[in-house]
Amino acid sequence: MNKKNLWQAVLAELQLTLSRANFSAWFNNTKIIKIKNISKKRQLIEIAVANLYVKNTIESRYQGQIKEILDRLTKINNEIKIIVKLEELKTTLEDAGPLFKVNFEKEKKIALKKAIISCHLKPDFTFENFAVSSTNEMAHAAASAVAKNPGKTYHLLFFYGGVGVGKTHLTQAIGHKILEENPDAKIIYCTSEEFTNDIVKAIRSKSTERFRQKYRSVKALLIDDIQFIAGKEAVQEEFFHTFNAIHSEGGQIVLTSDQMPHEIKALKDRLRSRFEGGLTIDVQEPSFELRTAILLIKSKQRGITLPMDAAQLIADNIKSTRRLEGFLTQLVSHYNLKNEPITPDLCQSLLKKPSLETTKIKQTIKPEEILKIVAHYFNLKISQIKGSKRDRPIVIPRQIAMYLIKTGIKDTPYMEIGRLFGNRDHTTVMYAVNKIAKLLLTSEDLRLKVASIKKEFYI
Repeated sequence: MNKKNLWQAVLAELQLTLSRANFSAWFNNTKIIKIKNISKKRQLIEIAVANLYVKNTIESRYQGQIKEILDRLTKINNEIKIIVKLEELKTTLEDAGPLFKVNFEKEKKIALKKAIISCHLKPDFTFENFAVSSTNEMAHAAASAVAKNPGKTYHLLFFYGGVGVGKTHLTQAIGHKILEENPDAKIIYCTSEEFTNDIVKAIRSKSTERFRQKYRSVKALLIDDIQFIAGKEAVQEEFFHTFNAIHSEGGQIVLTSDQMPHEIKALKDRLRSRFEGGLTIDVQEPSFELRTAILLIKSKQRGITLPMDAAQLIADNIKSTRRLEGFLTQLVSHYNLKNEPITPDLCQSLLKKPSLETTKIKQTIKPEEILKIVAHYFNLKISQIKGSKRDRPIVIPRQIAMYLIKTGIKDTPYMEIGRLFGNRDHTTVMYAVNKIAKLLLTSEDLRLKVASIKKEFYI
């Protein structure tokens, strides 16, 4: 088999295991340029690539796989040498045209975007968008170190602190950084509730082996609100073995909680000891300076310019970062509707207004109207929300609608709400209302969604 045919055979096998974007990005302009016999059972194969970046990537990610394929095809032991040699690739590059570099960057960005979406990471929860001050600089430094060397610096990073202090942002920023370096890296970001639900589904469908393959083979496992697995025996047992499997393979684990490990009640001792064996970081409430910085960063992301004196006024009046987000949403909405310049006077006037949480609901609104508003917000049909399907994109909107009806319309019985939602039992409604109420304490994303929906039926 000559050099060209041998390399084509290698590429054909690589193409079966790599995504289209990654194959195109790293192997489009490569070729074997030399095969040199070292002995009867060994040979040296030189592979030319277009630039140093491609060389480093292939050496770090794919060289072992290439060698395994070459050894199998040639039936001898191969030593591989990757070299940058543009003159050897002249014909290939000329055929590709002057847009080769642009296409390469485009493919890389596409692969990264797909990976971020697949891992359910928020696009703006990156290190670049994280404001650092004395209250969180240690947490930021630890997260940065972990992101650069996952599984090596600290095998477990445990963030704890109150609501809205940036634990989730830092956790997702680690995921972003790992994927930037390697879009093929297998990482999972989820809440402890999602982890629990996956276990329950696996047990019910007798697919626990698939669950284990999913979670135990990851490069990084990032879990929010790990304290909620306390008291759940089967979940703790599975997480214990998942933790050990990832740790033994050199993977990274990042956990967040509102409590220190020793404060989490009903947590098994062997899990507690592993949590305490990692690096535990207290993420403190944001200082005035940090709240100001957060406002400036968030306003820029939303396309408005917030003057420093206005940002400082808001930061001085609102201590919670979640409330800062809500106020900024209100400010942006006011700016877009009235196109008034944002000034300290405008901010002061809005600060004096009651928030969405204290504004009175329209007295004439009916449960059916709330259901219609929720369905429209989530781009669903009312029949889907009332129906029997339990897919997550439908269940959460259904539970939000139940919560808003119960909390928004005084004295609405659970049984009446159940009848509205396809004659469901009142205990189902009670569960939904309690679940959303509990999630609103920890989920910034849910709080913003509920606040946006409430705008539609508040005075």
